[in-house]
Amino acid sequence: MNLNLRQAIVERMHDKNNEELFEVIQDSIGAEERVLPGLGVLFEIIWKHSEADVQNKLVSTLKENLA
Repeated sequence: MNLNLRQAIVERMHDKNNEELFEVIQDSIGAEERVLPGLGVLFEIIWKHSEADVQNKLVSTLKENLA
């Protein structure tokens, strides 16, 4: 993924409030594949700023739902 793409996504999301961020995520889930890089950038931010217990919960949730 290009660093410019990351920066563009972060800049686009920077001024959104919690409700707006929630809506962006909700609207992107199950949408066209072109939104996946954006979700990836958002997930990367969440991951980098989460404690180990939250990361472990995310991995467990992922594992449980990859069936």
